[in-house]
Amino acid sequence: MRYNRVVLKISGEAISSEYGVFDINIVESLVNEIRIIYELGVEIGIVIGGGNIMRGGEFSQAGFDRNRSDYMGMLATLINSLLLEQLMNKNGVASIVQSALPIETVVESIDLRKTMAYLGEGKVVIFAAGTGSPHFTTDTAAALRAREINADLLLKATKVSGVYDKDPVRYSDAVHYPTLTYEDVLSKDLAVMDMAAVSLCREKKIPIVVFNIFEHGSIESIIRGKNVGTIIKE
Repeated sequence: MRYNRVVLKISGEAISSEYGVFDINIVESLVNEIRIIYELGVEIGIVIGGGNIMRGGEFSQAGFDRNRSDYMGMLATLINSLLLEQLMNKNGVASIVQSALPIETVVESIDLRKTMAYLGEGKVVIFAAGTGSPHFTTDTAAALRAREINADLLLKATKVSGVYDKDPVRYSDAVHYPTLTYEDVLSKDLAVMDMAAVSLCREKKIPIVVFNIFEHGSIESIIRGKNVGTIIKE
């Protein structure tokens, strides 16, 4: 395998559908994809967004206090993280949630010594509540956790097959980029991840792969070094 320790970033929208905020069938499908690399012995950290429940930034634009709105968004990620943890454990993928916000009666706080021990024991660690501070996205949280655990790769799960020059859902002539440099993403202002997340990965030379999580076997293919989606590196 090319990558032995990874952080997987999943958007909150990825686990929802027209049927509701949570679509259990979708979540279980994601768990099955994760289980494939879990059974290969890959150490896995996960950051899941909360956009299926609420987005702090959108509430702040509507006149809500930005700090309070962002904390609401962090709590949304905690709900998603607990859901994912339950379904992972139910399906034989040993998992535990750690939160960047201290909510000790519900979940333990992030403690990197414990995090590394859990990973070494073969547990998936799900990082909830973003960075724990307002004004930072869950993309930035994923990049931060990737740095903290010395991950070999940051996986950005989306609903499209990588990075394009424009929205492939809206434009049939959108051009796919199989490879990009960090500088390409930053200079072209490509809508991949926020600039802080890309910069964090660039500083530690952590490659980013943007891929379609709904393509069966895509995560395993990436872990084995196959060209899937878009890879962003030096």
